[in-house]
Amino acid sequence: MRKVTSSIEDVKSKILSLKGEQVEMKYNRGRKKFDTINGTIQDVYPSVFTVSIKHGQLQTFSYYDVLCGNVIIL
Repeated sequence: MRKVTSSIEDVKSKILSLKGEQVEMKYNRGRKKFDTINGTIQDVYPSVFTVSIKHGQLQTFSYYDVLCGNVIIL
């Protein structure tokens, strides 16, 4: 999903289509530091989506972060 999207609605629909699938994501931790995680998109909400990572931990991301490039779904 490296293609640049034009709106939040585009991001929401693409993430909704990936719900339940294993994804690899890079997210910006600040100061040009990126972390990579592997997980499954578990739930999709109006403002955020959750990714289940190892041992049942959940990480929450906003659609705006994906739109701005702070979160990249590989």
